[in-house]
Amino acid sequence: MDRQSYAAYKSLKGEYLFNNFKLVIDHIQPDPYAPPSRMHIIISRKSAGFPDEILDNKLKLISASDFLTRIFKSAVSRFVPHTDSTGAGGGIYISDCGQEIIERSSVIIYPEYIDVRFEVQLPAAGRRIMGHAAAKILAELLPKAVNASLIYKNIDSAALKKQAELTADQEFIRTELKKKKLIAFVADSAILPRESGISRKPMKEATAFKSPPEFITSFKLPSGKNITGMGIPEGITLIVGGGYHGKSTLLKALEKGVYNHRAGDGREFVITVPDCSKIRAEDGRSIRNVNISPFINNLPGKNNTSNFSTENASGSTSQAANVMEAIESGATLLLIDEDTSATNFMIRDKRMQQLVADNKEPITPFIDKARVLYDELNISSVIIAGGSGDYFDIADRVIMMDEYIPFDVTDKAREIADMYKDLTKKFDHKSFGRLSKRLPLKAGFSKSGRMDTFKAKGAYTILYGDEAIDLSYLEQLTGSGQTDCIAAILGYIKDKLIAGENREVKVIAGENMENKLIAGKNSDTYKSKEKSIKLPLPDLVDMAYKTIDREGIAILFPYTNRTGNLVLPRKQEVCAALNRYRGLSVECVEV
Repeated sequence: MDRQSYAAYKSLKGEYLFNNFKLVIDHIQPDPYAPPSRMHIIISRKSAGFPDEILDNKLKLISASDFLTRIFKSAVSRFVPHTDSTGAGGGIYISDCGQEIIERSSVIIYPEYIDVRFEVQLPAAGRRIMGHAAAKILAELLPKAVNASLIYKNIDSAALKKQAELTADQEFIRTELKKKKLIAFVADSAILPRESGISRKPMKEATAFKSPPEFITSFKLPSGKNITGMGIPEGITLIVGGGYHGKSTLLKALEKGVYNHRAGDGREFVITVPDCSKIRAEDGRSIRNVNISPFINNLPGKNNTSNFSTENASGSTSQAANVMEAIESGATLLLIDEDTSATNFMIRDKRMQQLVADNKEPITPFIDKARVLYDELNISSVIIAGGSGDYFDIADRVIMMDEYIPFDVTDKAREIADMYKDLTKKFDHKSFGRLSKRLPLKAGFSKSGRMDTFKAKGAYTILYGDEAIDLSYLEQLTGSGQTDCIAAILGYIKDKLIAGENREVKVIAGENMENKLIAGKNSDTYKSKEKSIKLPLPDLVDMAYKTIDREGIAILFPYTNRTGNLVLPRKQEVCAALNRYRGLSVECVEV
């Protein structure tokens, strides 16, 4: 093919047998400047030689997939030259793993074989094929990379075992939190600061974390190690301190503590309950039929806040919606930083109450609801407060960060609260307020032809037709791989699960609602003896995750063109993406 037109590369599509693996060329890029060609390798587990005991449960499979992705990436970087901006050099690329260990589609380990998905920039001179260079990459250098990274006897098996032990230890702590009535754990000696605002790597020579004596918690880990650190109990936790002393750094570590982390990250043992949600103001976002009445009522113009919609939310209405949507998604912990919050949503002091009468203020601030939110719904809060001392009155505990070291100042904060009790409003809310379920309708997903697909564009945008879903304020996302996967999950939900014409759901009588919605193993539609029913938004997402858990992440391949780049997000981010889709149509049902 040397010197032929670049389009001749398309004839390579197909399967090729090597000595110990099969190369499958799935898609050929149309020209040198297009996204790279997509390929995958299939190698039998027998040929690879991986012992069954290191791949005998899902957590080990996720850990091994992450490990093999990293070492395959390292191997191709050693053996294969990188492309330049003209596409002349050629190159092999696999998904970037980052600091988190999460289920991904770059390496999928099946019972009989391992599937490795990657991209190749096929080399060119202008728009002419560089045939000898392409042959060297695919027939000589790629097999060397496979041999170095996918054959068990050639890899660092001790490092693979160590990573499996680490993820098992992290997951053990996460499951133990509830038993100990904790919402988070931060290990002694953890390194929380990052080397820069745009880096995920730990800062060199940073101050190591040390738990206040009052919050020391210990765990005996499955690996046999003992670990101590700060256990944060359920309830309301206030984090205070001067500027640049580590308040936001601690909160950012907690928000990413929903994921397991690789060794050397510094936050390997910063562990948070898996359903926690970071809450912030989000001016300009759309809201679709959300019941924000626990926080906002009596808006001018008589707008109905129990079924509130807007195309351009304010800071306070967006933050209220974000709280209510987090509750809807099943969050048991809210993380809030006053720096990214709407001031009037967070606090309304007594002086302002005297100036602006209660019947003229539609907002009930979060400080009025945080206590009943925990007492009634068992939803805890961790709040950074640099300038809102009124929160001392409702906090179960107050932690002060001083040069990145935490101190328990709860007693001192309560003494100060007593000194100023005449200036503090009495919080007398006996009920959080009404909750609603929202049932997405098929009418909201009615684009035709090629427009009827969800497609990721960059790290924080999903396109549905020509409509953009902005995910840039979802601070617990890890990168473009999760955005790709969210787009694929939304496509699956739209095509397979949205109730409506010819969409029925199997109903199991006598069970709780969350157990009634059971997907058939090999069926894309769900039959009911009585009638079809619509599903609440979080239940739709739950059903999608049950299918992914049963069938594997590859079930999403029909809904994405970037098959090796999928990184499984949490349920909370998928719900958040649906909520930010401006075309969403829902029916509200009061709980």
